[in-house]
Amino acid sequence: MEKKKVRMDESILVCVYYGPNGERLIRRGHKLANMLNCPLYVLTVDKRPYDEFDAEKLSYIEQWKELSEELGVDKFILKDNEARSSVKTIKAVAHKYNVTQVIIGEAPQNRWEEITKGSFVNVLLRELLFIDIHIVAVDRTLKSESETTYEKGVRGFLQKDDKGYLLQFTKSKTAYYEGVFYKEIGTDFNNGIFKFAYGGKTYEVNVEEDRVTEDIKEPPNCNNKN
Repeated sequence: MEKKKVRMDESILVCVYYGPNGERLIRRGHKLANMLNCPLYVLTVDKRPYDEFDAEKLSYIEQWKELSEELGVDKFILKDNEARSSVKTIKAVAHKYNVTQVIIGEAPQNRWEEITKGSFVNVLLRELLFIDIHIVAVDRTLKSESETTYEKGVRGFLQKDDKGYLLQFTKSKTAYYEGVFYKEIGTDFNNGIFKFAYGGKTYEVNVEEDRVTEDIKEPPNCNNKN
């Protein structure tokens, strides 16, 4: 049974964008919301429409959604195809849900970056009057599992044949799925994992010497769109 929130005068918004730090921010927000016994919201903003997200971004969103459900987050908010700046979007969402505290992550900026690009935090502080902002330090060296044991992801395609699926790096008429291939570090062959999105969900399969090693259950009415 869901625990009833007592402190409705407090409300927390966690802002996540990209990468493995999102889980850390959500868990920090959940811990604070439990302490205050108040509502918790998670927001992610992107200028691109949802159907243009790459497999890696979709994978992070799916992970954040699952974690939000697991932790009992009151609402996971996705603002895609957003014409407004991230700051303006955060401000609008904060006002809509009567947010009193915002949690963000920011990588350390050197002085030159701050001069040339400006400080996101400073802009946010000017916009979010009377809202407390918690800044969780983001370590630039923190990598996801894919980045620590695999090379940087490259665009790839799964081509269907009579033996299953074959990894290709050029688009063809027989390519069923488009996604991102992460090659294992230290191997001369195309061994690794392939991540792709279909029907709003993300999938991950193992690849050994260019061939998918497991069955892919095709969604109903899955036709080759290429």
